[in-house]
Amino acid sequence: MYNVLEKLRADEALDEEDERIKREGLVLILKEFHDKLDTLVFEAYGWLSTLSEEEILERLVALNKERAAEEKVGKVRWLRPDYQIPRFGSEADQTTLKAARDAERAKAKQAMLDLDDDEEDHEDDDDQVTKPKFPTGDELAETAAVMQALAFAPGALSIDEIAATFKGGLQNKRRVALCILALARLGHIASSDGGETFALRRAA
Repeated sequence: MYNVLEKLRADEALDEEDERIKREGLVLILKEFHDKLDTLVFEAYGWLSTLSEEEILERLVALNKERAAEEKVGKVRWLRPDYQIPRFGSEADQTTLKAARDAERAKAKQAMLDLDDDEEDHEDDDDQVTKPKFPTGDELAETAAVMQALAFAPGALSIDEIAATFKGGLQNKRRVALCILALARLGHIASSDGGETFALRRAA
């Protein structure tokens, strides 16, 4: 098959057997892949695709000498740095690679933290939309709001938890605490844990 491929690439005539191999072996498809690969290699080196084999060999020898001279002064063009540097690189190369890896990890970690913060911000925004506003400045309305929060709660709530049921959250803590104090004095609420949490006193 590869003999036929070489003949095709050299524009040589094919005999009957070659034609059969070309047809059954899909050699034209293989030739197309080789031609594309050649084009990409010439582009990578920045060379003209019209160079002869002798000219290509001369340039490769010159390039090899150039790379060898660079490596003597410590300049290495690693093809697979993550694999090669830990095994063959100098201490300076390994330090540089480690610093780059650490920077990438830190960047990825920060990106994850930023993503988490964004998600929390969105959750907070959603909560602020659905939570009622605490009626600051109207003592009667404040007391009614706290009693309503306790009435709909599945169990006893702390002052922080009550404040969190309203927009602004803990910003309302002081006003909520005053309401709780007033309701306790009036006997409308009870605490079974020494004042940590509160619940409406149920009628007997």
